[in-house]
Amino acid sequence: MSKPLPIVKCGHPVLRTRAREVPAEELRTEEFRKLVRKMVDAMRAAPGVGLAAPQIGVDQRVIVLEDAERLMSKLSPAERAARGRVPVPLTCIVNPVLTLVRTEPVTFFEGCLSVPGFMALVERAVEVRVTGTNEKGEPIDWTVSGWPARILQHECDHLEGTLYVDRMLTRTFGANDEVLARWAAMDPADVRARLARPGAEGA
Repeated sequence: MSKPLPIVKCGHPVLRTRAREVPAEELRTEEFRKLVRKMVDAMRAAPGVGLAAPQIGVDQRVIVLEDAERLMSKLSPAERAARGRVPVPLTCIVNPVLTLVRTEPVTFFEGCLSVPGFMALVERAVEVRVTGTNEKGEPIDWTVSGWPARILQHECDHLEGTLYVDRMLTRTFGANDEVLARWAAMDPADVRARLARPGAEGA
């Protein structure tokens, strides 16, 4: 088995450009099937719950996501419920089009394989709809809420050249070990209040 491709890190221009559409005829090629396999291998090796093609240096509008039980094993039932985190089977979406269905913001800590070692609070819409095709060209039309909606928004942002650091609540940005030790178990609203600028409301 070949070694998984490395994840492209922030600073690389491929992460700051709009990825190109994948022509329908490319879906039938062995090269495209290999791309999807490489994306899945890289995501699982990281490990992560989602990956966009630009994160392995490919400027194509392809994302993969998978959230397995093992990746949420450290969360309590209450934490899982608060996040709306549920298992997501391996899914590939080509040329995804994302629509916000319920736009009320939900705020939780978020990280990124392309910005390793850090995380911050990010506001995301609670429910989204995504359309596109799978890797075989079959249509996808998926409306989802909770953590899967967050993953979709994060990965679709990558296809537009956007990173979570562009959306984060900047004063909550921190190294993973510090955030996990001090803030991750707190209610996000309390974190914002604690880390707000003196005299300001929220971070």
